[in-house]
Amino acid sequence: MADEDEQTLDGVGARLRALRQQRETTLAELSAETGISVSTLSRLESGSRRPTLELLLPLARAHGVTLDELVDAPPTGDPRVHLRAVSHHGMTMLPLTRRAGGIQAYKIIIPAGKGRREPEPKTHEGYEWLYVLNGRLRVVLGEHDLVLAPGEAAEFDTRVPHWFGGADGEPVEFLSLFGRQGERAHLRARPSSPRS
Repeated sequence: MADEDEQTLDGVGARLRALRQQRETTLAELSAETGISVSTLSRLESGSRRPTLELLLPLARAHGVTLDELVDAPPTGDPRVHLRAVSHHGMTMLPLTRRAGGIQAYKIIIPAGKGRREPEPKTHEGYEWLYVLNGRLRVVLGEHDLVLAPGEAAEFDTRVPHWFGGADGEPVEFLSLFGRQGERAHLRARPSSPRS
């Protein structure tokens, strides 16, 4: 295992150089962006300096990659996703994606008895898509007050005042896809074949 770790670390310098060259950035520009001296950056790229977490974090941010991508970490072999649910405003949110940025996916559960709250619409940057799995979801969106049943979906710009909760005091489960930069979720359905 130690040999694998050594090989992984030995390859970091070449990846750092390749990423910098792809961005057409000089060592001086990267130094200004990360606060790491030009000489340290040069030694990292040449492999004469061992990378540390304190050096790799700002470099990963500057290059727009994850630490795993930066060090080319080998796969762990365990395909399971270990999710940690969080409670937020009486709802349980289970993240289904782990990557930073881009579209985030959640399974959200509103327990029984949490549906008759007074709506408090909020706004923020982004775009959201909802799909009801079980129960009935009340969605207040601007001037609209809707109830979505299982199999129904809604998508909206989150700059529009919005709120959601259970429609009838029964539990509700739904999926939420959310993009902070306003990415839209698109459903593509195969055209149905004509009936004979």
